Amino acid sequence: MSAIKILPDIYSVGVLDWGVRNFHGHTYTTQRGSTYNSYLIVDEKIALVDTVYGPFAQELIENIKAIVPPEKIDYIIANHVETDHSGALPSLMQLCPKAKILGTAKCKDGLYKHYYGNWDFQVVKTGDKLELGKRTLTFLEAPMIHWPDSMFTYCPQDALLMPNDAFGQHYATAGRFDDQVDQCSLMDEAEKYYANILWPLSSVILKKIEEVQRLNIPIKMIAPSHGVIWRKDPGRIINSYITWAKGQTNKKIIVAYETMWGATEKMARQIAEGISAAGVEVNLYNIAESDRTEIITRMLTAQGFLFGSSTHDNDMLPNIAAFLEIVKGLKPKGRQVGFFGSYGWAGGAVKEMQEALKDSGVDTSIPGVSIKYIPDKEELKTCFEFGNQFARILR
Repeated sequence: MSAIKILPDIYSVGVLDWGVRNFHGHTYTTQRGSTYNSYLIVDEKIALVDTVYGPFAQELIENIKAIVPPEKIDYIIANHVETDHSGALPSLMQLCPKAKILGTAKCKDGLYKHYYGNWDFQVVKTGDKLELGKRTLTFLEAPMIHWPDSMFTYCPQDALLMPNDAFGQHYATAGRFDDQVDQCSLMDEAEKYYANILWPLSSVILKKIEEVQRLNIPIKMIAPSHGVIWRKDPGRIINSYITWAKGQTNKKIIVAYETMWGATEKMARQIAEGISAAGVEVNLYNIAESDRTEIITRMLTAQGFLFGSSTHDNDMLPNIAAFLEIVKGLKPKGRQVGFFGSYGWAGGAVKEMQEALKDSGVDTSIPGVSIKYIPDKEELKTCFEFGNQFARILR
């Protein structure tokens, strides 16, 4: 991706990563790739806001060279320590060793522990300003969105917000703005990003958005560090974040299960039929075969979850166990949850699944359904009724 002008004397100089398919330790699948965005502001003083992932350092440098010689950079704003945004910093600092780096106190500590660079670092706090000439940069600390060191950078002259990981998407596309891409794909990736990265931080995010709204600052453009830039309607993604952060849901139930010899799958299918018969939308997933990133995305706006597993060694199967650990970390408050499963000579999966989520903020009070061996016609009818009644409780 070559440098592009997003505003007069402000350029996007980041890179596209068309090939990446996994993120965050293979916990997040990125089927549409990603971007590592970096923004160059040319004024009496020159500032670069964020860098890119280390393997793309040279491409970043070439993009900068297309606008200004890198050694002329006066300031590098580090909104976030994570290496997909700071990895190119050591290579860049070799070209502009006199540049001052600005970030939060935790950012200073984090960058040193990552790169051990003896760099000139200025700690900034909420409300601090950096005068570039015609433009000013203002900083807003945003701890836990989504690391303790995170902050936003705002340019009041352009009403431009550069919030690093907030409002982003893992979405590689030749169109660099929200009005240049398919809107369904854009919002799908924005929802996926929120669900899989920011969902556990919803209360923090809601408070930060309210804080920004109280400041009454205009926002005409949002330039995140992943994905496309919101220039046509930045309010659209802000309002979506408010909806997601408040935990607003639709009449939808997610059924996710793992089966050993097919008995639990038979139960799951009948449960899904019962839900559908009640007039409620249902999505059914075999957790061992499905993309977990996609399941979590669909869970973000669902009212209820049903989890199923065959019993093995008096416990649930390993894939559903690992998935429930992820669900527990998401803290999906306010959802109704139920459990089901098959067993042979002894049960245990349903009890263990209930135990796994008891402290996660969901309601696990509905009695689960356990069936020995292969369900017969009456037991399949019980599964149908279980799904049907679960859906009616939500309605």
